[in-house]
Amino acid sequence: MEQSSAIRLENVTKTFGPVVANKDICLDIRYGEILSLLGENGSGKTTLMNMLSGIYFPDAGKIYANGSEVSIRSPKDAFDLNIGMIHQHFKLVDIFTATENVVLGLSSDKKKDNLKAAAAKIREICDKYGFEVDPDQKVYNMSVSQKQTLEIVKVLYHGAEILILDEPTAVLTLQETRKLFSVLRNMKEAGKAIVIITHKLNEVLEISDRVSILRRGEYIGTVDTKDATELSLTEMMVGKKVSLDIERPIVEKKKPLLEIRNLSIKNDEGHNAINDVSFYIRGGEILGVAGIAGCGQKELCEAIAGLRKIEQGMMIHQGEDISTLTPKQILEKGISMSFIPEDRLGMGLAPSLSITDNMLLKTYAEGKSPFVDRKRGRAEAQKIISDLGVVTPSTETPVRRLSGGNVQKVLLGREIKSGPNVIITAYPVRGLDINSSYLIYDILNNQKKNDVGILFIGEDLDVMLSLCDKIMVLCHGKVMGIVNADNTSKEELGLMMTGAINLAEAKSTPDKTIGIAKDSYIKEETK
Repeated sequence: MEQSSAIRLENVTKTFGPVVANKDICLDIRYGEILSLLGENGSGKTTLMNMLSGIYFPDAGKIYANGSEVSIRSPKDAFDLNIGMIHQHFKLVDIFTATENVVLGLSSDKKKDNLKAAAAKIREICDKYGFEVDPDQKVYNMSVSQKQTLEIVKVLYHGAEILILDEPTAVLTLQETRKLFSVLRNMKEAGKAIVIITHKLNEVLEISDRVSILRRGEYIGTVDTKDATELSLTEMMVGKKVSLDIERPIVEKKKPLLEIRNLSIKNDEGHNAINDVSFYIRGGEILGVAGIAGCGQKELCEAIAGLRKIEQGMMIHQGEDISTLTPKQILEKGISMSFIPEDRLGMGLAPSLSITDNMLLKTYAEGKSPFVDRKRGRAEAQKIISDLGVVTPSTETPVRRLSGGNVQKVLLGREIKSGPNVIITAYPVRGLDINSSYLIYDILNNQKKNDVGILFIGEDLDVMLSLCDKIMVLCHGKVMGIVNADNTSKEELGLMMTGAINLAEAKSTPDKTIGIAKDSYIKEETK
C-alpha cells in the first residue's frame, strides 16, 4: 500500500513561560505505518502530540492534515479530523461507568439516544479485539490496567483514523501488549496512521516502521526501525554513549526491618488477592516482587501502607505490629516507612497542587502555627528540583503539568526526604525514559547503601534480576518461592509466575532459594 501523509508538522514551537517544550519541530506521520516517538522525559513528545489532539495550541509553525493546513484549537477539532489520542494519564470521569465515559463528547445523534446501544458496541469491540471491559463498571472501581484498557476502547469506539498512543503498554501485561500490537498491526494494514510514544525500546523495534527522536524539545532525526538497535536509539535520545548496566552494590545485610507473617488480603470484589503470604525485608537489601498483573501486588502494597484491611496475619515493623494502623497513625508513631504507589497522580500526588504544596502533604500538620510553612515546602521543592533534575518552570507549577518522569521524580523525592528505613515502591520506572529510569535505580541503590530495606514491584524481569537481591514470585496471590537473583533466570521466574513451578511447596528447597516455611523463617529472623 502506498503511504501518503496523514499529518505533517512544519517548524512547530510551544513554550511554557521560560521552558521551551518544542522548538521548530518538523515531523511526518503517514497512513499505513506505525511511527514511534522517542525521547527522554521532558523532551516534548507528549506536548507535541497534545497539539495534534487539541489540548495545546502551537505558538508558531504549521500543521497539515491530508495535505491541507489546519487549525486544531480543541479536542473536538482533532476529533473532526479523525485524530484520537490515548493519554498516559487517564482522561476519565471516576463516578461514570465505562459506557458513559466512552460516549462523552459525542454529538447527540451519534449517542443513538441510549447507553444500551453504546454498551453493545463496546462489547462488540472487546470481543473483536480481545479486550476485557465491563460497560457497566464504575471507573473508580477499576484497576490501573482496566482504566488504560478503557482508554484504548474509547478511541476505537470513536473510530479515529490517526491514532496517537502515549505509553499505551505501560500498565498492560505481556499478553495484553501482544493483543494490542495485533490490533495496531491490523489498523496499519487497514491504512490507518499510528503514533506510539513509548520508552520500551524492545517494543519500538518490534512494532514500529520508523522512529523519530526528540531531545530537549528539538527534533534529532528519524530512522527506519530495521536499521536501528537499542543502543543506537538510546545514544540518539541522550546525545552520548551510554551503559545499559544496572549497579547492584554489595551491602552487609542487617536485621529484618519489616516482617510479613501469614498475610491474607481481599480485593475490591471480596475475593482473595493475597493468600497466606510470608516474607521479610532486611536493611540494605532490595526484595523484588514478580508476578503477572493482578496477582495481588497492588493489594499487598496498599495493606503494608495501611490503606487496605488485613483479613489475617501480621505486619511487624522493627518489632511493632502495624497490622491495624492507618496511614495517619503510621505517621504519628514516627514509623519510618514510605509508600510510592503505581498511580502517581491518582494516589501518590495531588495533581492540581504545586510541587511546593505536594511537598507539604505529609508534614503540614507539624507546624506550631495555624498557617502552613510554605517557605519550608518551597525550599524542599527546590532541593528536589535541583538534586533530581526535575524539568519545571518553577516550584509553583501544578504537578499535572509535568511529564511522567518529572512527576515520578517529585514523588520519589518527597518520600525519600522523610528518611524512611523501609520503602515500598510499585513500578517506579513505569513510563520513564532510559536516563530517568537509571536515575531511579541509582536513588534506590543509594538508599540500600544507607541500610534502607526496599520492596520493589516491577514488570521487567531483566531489571529485577540486575537490581534486586532476592525475588519473591506471586501467582494468584500465593508465593511460589523466594529466590536469590544471582542464581535464577527469566525462564525460571516465568514458570513460577504462571504456577508451573512452586518452590514454596517443594519438600526440599534448592540451595539457591530462601525457604519461607514458618519454622525456618522465625529461626532466621531471631538470629
